[in-house]
Amino acid sequence: MPPNRTPVWKSIHHALSADIAEGRYAPGDKLPTEAELARRFGVNRHTVRRALAELAEAGLTFARRGAGVFVTQAPTEYPLGRRVRFHQNLRAAGRLPSRQTLSIETRQADSREAGALARAPGETVHVFEGLSLADGQPIALFRSVFPARPFPDLTDALERTGSVTAALREAGVTDYIRAWTRVTAKLATATQALHLQTREGAPLLRTVSLNVDPDGQPVEYGRTWFSGDRVTLSLTEN
Repeated sequence: MPPNRTPVWKSIHHALSADIAEGRYAPGDKLPTEAELARRFGVNRHTVRRALAELAEAGLTFARRGAGVFVTQAPTEYPLGRRVRFHQNLRAAGRLPSRQTLSIETRQADSREAGALARAPGETVHVFEGLSLADGQPIALFRSVFPARPFPDLTDALERTGSVTAALREAGVTDYIRAWTRVTAKLATATQALHLQTREGAPLLRTVSLNVDPDGQPVEYGRTWFSGDRVTLSLTEN
């Protein structure tokens, strides 16, 4: 019997893995397009697509919708302390921070949100949902919930600035600190995987936290789902 042949897509996967390991493509670099890779290896795009899927499964690459396939960077160090500021954390790690707003709405609080914010059940809250990115790569989904009564104009500020810190400052909250944080391991749902450009069932780190103003009044109840292979969470005292 003839020896078993290695599938062509697997050979392409090995070749591209070697290119990455040898530094031909550095972390953050964009890989050639499917058409370019198909020409390089003399195969059709379907075969290339299979090889790229294996690279992503191995955590070596990630796809950015409309932009292409990129080499995964080393996990971003993200400290969780009393003063957690997204942009400051990312810049300190040498990464370029940005945020994409998914939705801003005002609605009734559910029982968990009301309890965390020390509000009556069903009281109105503002909800800010979005995607946090480092160097254009999605690293986390977030949902921030604020009491509406003390901050009636907060949604306008969030829409203009896209920043929790800036919006709260406009509302008169010049400083706030993290009262508590809980971290739990989760698996990505289909929707979360789509936003984070990962696979369904990929590991996530979910944080649930409460921020309070200098007088100890709750100002933000937040949940964040971090991509487990792109972020390293560390606890700090500050």
